[in-house]
Amino acid sequence: MNKNVETISVPVLGMSCAACAVSVESMINAQPGVEKAEVNYATQSVKVTYHPDEVQLESMQKAVQSIGYDLILQQEGAKELQEKVQRNNYEALKRRMIWSSILTIPVVIIGMFFMDMPYGNYIMMILTAPVLFVFGRNFFINAWKQGKQLKANMDTLVALSTGIAYIFSVFNTFYPEFWHNRGLHPHVYFEAAAVVIVFIMLGKLLEENAKSNTSSAIKKLIGLQPKHVILITENEEKEIVEKEIAVADVKIADRLLVRSGEKIPVDGVIDEGNSYVDESMITGEPVAVEKKPGDQVFAGTINQKGSFKFKAEKVGGETMLAQIIKLVQDAQGSKAPVQKLVDQIAGIFVPIVILIAIISLGVWLLFGGEHAFTQGLLAMVTVLVIACPCALGLATPTAIMVGIGKGAESGILIKDADALESGYKVNAVILDKTGTITEGKPEVTKVEWATDLPMDKTTLQGVLMALEQASEHPLAEAIVRRLKAEGVKSAAVNGFESLTGKGVTAMFDGEKYWAGSYRLLELQSVRISDQLKGQVVELQQLAQTVIYFCNATDVLAIVAIADQIKPGSAKAVSALKAQGIAVYMLTGDNQQTAASIASQAGIDHFQAEVLPSDKAEFVKKLQAEGKVVAMIGDGINDSQALAQADVSIAMGKGSDIAIDVAKITLVSSDLQQIPRALRLSRQTVRTIRQNLFWAFIYNLIGIPIAAGLLYPVNGFLLNPMIAGAAMALSSVSVVSNSLRLKFAKL
Repeated sequence: MNKNVETISVPVLGMSCAACAVSVESMINAQPGVEKAEVNYATQSVKVTYHPDEVQLESMQKAVQSIGYDLILQQEGAKELQEKVQRNNYEALKRRMIWSSILTIPVVIIGMFFMDMPYGNYIMMILTAPVLFVFGRNFFINAWKQGKQLKANMDTLVALSTGIAYIFSVFNTFYPEFWHNRGLHPHVYFEAAAVVIVFIMLGKLLEENAKSNTSSAIKKLIGLQPKHVILITENEEKEIVEKEIAVADVKIADRLLVRSGEKIPVDGVIDEGNSYVDESMITGEPVAVEKKPGDQVFAGTINQKGSFKFKAEKVGGETMLAQIIKLVQDAQGSKAPVQKLVDQIAGIFVPIVILIAIISLGVWLLFGGEHAFTQGLLAMVTVLVIACPCALGLATPTAIMVGIGKGAESGILIKDADALESGYKVNAVILDKTGTITEGKPEVTKVEWATDLPMDKTTLQGVLMALEQASEHPLAEAIVRRLKAEGVKSAAVNGFESLTGKGVTAMFDGEKYWAGSYRLLELQSVRISDQLKGQVVELQQLAQTVIYFCNATDVLAIVAIADQIKPGSAKAVSALKAQGIAVYMLTGDNQQTAASIASQAGIDHFQAEVLPSDKAEFVKKLQAEGKVVAMIGDGINDSQALAQADVSIAMGKGSDIAIDVAKITLVSSDLQQIPRALRLSRQTVRTIRQNLFWAFIYNLIGIPIAAGLLYPVNGFLLNPMIAGAAMALSSVSVVSNSLRLKFAKL
């Protein structure tokens, strides 16, 4: 089997409703070599997973073009080109709508108030023709292309309804005696056909305008990066020169100057100067952060006071801002699980509507009485006009786009729509301790050595230094910092080995040494003196973590490490409990320290001395009890549990692996973002449900009324013009409801 698989997101042009999206998706999926194609109507893009050895993008483009759409295949600047094409189409649509309106107004006036004026029908026929077949020709062209492939979309409904109304009216204009001879008055519906075209154009304009607002978060993020930057170089005389260059020309290791009030162009490290930087656009935190030499700065953040020079570390698409933009774009283009059901409905929606319209005509012909045909035709046209697949297609993706955009603006990065839709079900949250509940910046508070050492203390300090330098644990870094500050030099050890969840071991001078948690003592059965044992009890009562350094027989030293609880942790736990969510803490730390931290944070359920594999098992245990579990972590040791959880949340300052596995990343690493993220999920899902309710109710009520259901009861028959206006407004109302999410409080 061919293993060469690529996934690419390609902009789509020409889609006007959810049925269009289904048509494009089915055409691409039908191509040999395509594994999966997913079209998102709101973002006007298709995500394709395919085998490049079996199928080319050009063949997909031709297949799509055959039904009236197009793909933008160039990757560089594709989004900009799509926006340009959409802008041009928007302007062209606006012009067509204006001209259509100018021609339609006299048609409506004649049709409503001067029906009996001489040559009135001929004037209306002449004025309506360009509205339909010149300014509204795209409806007919696209319907024809769809029909050739045995497909149908909104254009099919519009073309059928207005085309039938126009042809029927032309017949009645030229051959009125056909009806006169049967004792009937020949009605014309030129004004209905023209007004329907105008209203649908107006609806599309309003919809496009509203849809552009749903992606405003992306536009804001893209606008954060400055276009130019000041590069610091040396001239031939070795003099320092400041030169303005484009951000695109910045290379790694370039030295750049940022003045007060300027945006930082790329990611890097300050090497000269001090300042305060506003990072709210990335982290969501309103307070400016102090920056000094050695501190990291990120593209898009704003320098508040003073100027500084920094060295570029990440440029172009590698910057945090660029990664956030890509993540948000991908997430906004992803499909929520509920959307798949809506797509299935949209795929059969138009054929069902056409069938209902034909049945309506048939029922009127059978039971309509004197004016059966004209009223049946009117009912058929009205059914075709009022049915709106657009509202269905927009219900889910617009809410997802606004929700993910709002999250990004608040420092909550959501990887896909599935995570956003699943978040509202969460009723159990598991928190890692170090770096999640606590600051993750452990500091050594005490190093206590045994009184009876097998060799000189300086040598043993060097062995401990060597063990901890080779370890990747954050506690090891704290020990290394302390020993370096004391001037300790690392010893030459060999045979280093990491014991997951327990510690590290290595050989020195033919003897084995260990450093790690209490589990090591149990594993090695080593002795600990009463002097050190008493110190351990005292330190653990102070919620300090104790690391043991031992040889094969005795504990040689203990190291006490304290990690302060984050200021917002207790508030976050309280907010989660208020939402009815059970909170659990898992840690590899000892029982006493875990109990102390849990008490400070207000956590009722915790487990201490937990291995990385135990965390994943604990997630499974809660899931087996029927809970929907969110796991929050920041380290490599959390990645297994993150992958197992229903919703995985990584702290932004954590490891790359944790962030890669997680579905949601909190840029600021503030736990108070978790209840906000879950609240955002609930608000988004509520909006999706409202949208789907109104989209379905609109069609469920509108179509039977259009067919004439109320006529036997009260003689009411819906006018196609009113149906056209209602159809246009249904899409706009769904998008407007989604936009309300922007102003929701998290």
